[in-house]
Amino acid sequence: MAPSFHLLEHALARVHLTALRDEQTQTDLFRWHLSRLAGLLFSEAARDIETHTVQVQTPIALTIGHQVSRPIILAPILRAGLGLADGILPHVPKAVVAHIGICRNEETAQPESYYAKLPSFLADAEVFVLDPMLATGGSAVEAVRQLKAAGAMRLKLVCVVSAPPGIANFQAAHPDVPIFTAAVDEGLNERSYIVPGLGDAGDRYFGT
Repeated sequence: MAPSFHLLEHALARVHLTALRDEQTQTDLFRWHLSRLAGLLFSEAARDIETHTVQVQTPIALTIGHQVSRPIILAPILRAGLGLADGILPHVPKAVVAHIGICRNEETAQPESYYAKLPSFLADAEVFVLDPMLATGGSAVEAVRQLKAAGAMRLKLVCVVSAPPGIANFQAAHPDVPIFTAAVDEGLNERSYIVPGLGDAGDRYFGT
């Protein structure tokens, strides 16, 4: 894999992922495990964001601390990406949430854009694109294209499960955008779903 690809190696990530894969995991626990795994993935993806030093007065003495230098924007791809955003927001409660609506045509497996609500300060922000599944890569490629066109310059893609075709397609289109994922699965089936995957993340998260 390219240097811009990051596979999360963490015991708890493996435990959460196993629960997400299990077809017996009900909606409430699916949400809980996805939320926890989202936090772990975000912690890794945010490891090197820009910070600056500040002075802080503790109850004992004056010391030096750190604050994030740029605004943080979470950009979930609707609708499944909202599950990742829900798990990340407790870590960065001041983050702004953009919304990008892209659905997959079930006949062609190609992305179809239907909605975008983006903040005006993308160029100044750290932008995290969120989508649980990186299958063909079409939705992620299109989402990042839209964000770049709107001015985003510092982007990272956070996904739970990825497949080799999606990784290759995304890196070919956006070699400058790092990928952070918890798993690289075998491949895709005839419907372009990830195998073994975890099913439709949006359906399982929202109970539909």
